[in-house]
Amino acid sequence: MPEFVVTLPAAPVWGWAVGLIIIVLMVLIMPFCVKWCEHNLEFFFLIMGILAVSMSVVFGHNLWNRELIIEALKAPVMIGPLPIGIFQVVLIFGLLIHFFNKPFYRVVNSMVKKLSVRFFIFSLIVILGIVSSVISVIVSAVILSEIVAALPFSRNDRIKLVVVACFAIGLGAVLTPLGEPMSTILIQRLSGPPYYADFGWAISHFAIYVIPACFILGIFGSVWIGKKGNSKVLTEITKGEETVDYLAANEPVVTACSETLRSVIVRAVKVFSFVTALVLLGTGLQPLIAWFLIKVPAVALYWINSISAVLDNATLTAIEISAQKVLPKIIAMVIGLVVAGGMLIPGNIPNIVAANRLKISMKEWARLGVPIGIVIMTVFFVILLVSGGI
Repeated sequence: MPEFVVTLPAAPVWGWAVGLIIIVLMVLIMPFCVKWCEHNLEFFFLIMGILAVSMSVVFGHNLWNRELIIEALKAPVMIGPLPIGIFQVVLIFGLLIHFFNKPFYRVVNSMVKKLSVRFFIFSLIVILGIVSSVISVIVSAVILSEIVAALPFSRNDRIKLVVVACFAIGLGAVLTPLGEPMSTILIQRLSGPPYYADFGWAISHFAIYVIPACFILGIFGSVWIGKKGNSKVLTEITKGEETVDYLAANEPVVTACSETLRSVIVRAVKVFSFVTALVLLGTGLQPLIAWFLIKVPAVALYWINSISAVLDNATLTAIEISAQKVLPKIIAMVIGLVVAGGMLIPGNIPNIVAANRLKISMKEWARLGVPIGIVIMTVFFVILLVSGGI
């Protein structure tokens, strides 16, 4: 994700701004209305990202440069200076599960039986949510995706579990700079006076909000998904080398075992494209953010930041967060960004990884992610309002 902010005209260029607003509306609307966009979300976002950056050329402020192209190609394959990124993690884990799926599925299903469905769901959401700050959202998301793919749940229950867990993972990742690019940029922006933010700064200020939220999401998920008759598979029939799950209505569920080597590689390429697209889209929309978003009051900005549901929240963090802002407002901005990121697939890395692995469409995600996100944002808004954060 981009850690640089481009140089922009101080005053809004209105033709440019209108063009970028149209792109934002297309990003928000077309995946729900146009089949091709829904089924090729990664490439649609890549096209929108290229258009957003290219819009600058029309108005004489070319944002295309060597640094941006390198950053866009580097973001999916590197985490900071480390030569490993989301592309390699998704590909390597996918290949491991592809070749060793049977023992993995046996372990997962054995754990579900021993712990009970509800306790397993609760533990999965809470543990991955909290440890994502240490093992990163990328690894957490891949682990979540493969575990959910192995569960004998209906497709509807799998989607529910993934959406709730991704909210927890996105929240938990903000606790350390290891979690995700957004938290790294947050620490960088506040490393000087008066905050002198270091590795433990985010934990000391966000843990009081994030950890209870992860536990509440775990309880909610265990009750919602684990209730009787909902996450039930009547029979598990083995046919030769392949296991097929059947619902109560005898409707076959496509099992994770059926994933081919080609689909593993294609998935990694799609994730690469999606991350590259978000870098370009975030850079292309920086004028819109810099001219308008940072000038609105914190109360409004908290809700406006729900745009991170479709935009890289690292870019928003780099532009909005500064050491000149008071701590309560910084906390409110960051919480708004990480919660809104769970609403739609492009909003966060875990969403992208899980949606690609389980073939979840934008409509399917939005149907659950938007209402859950609005509820969480409303609860946090009330808490921050009462505490003086907004």
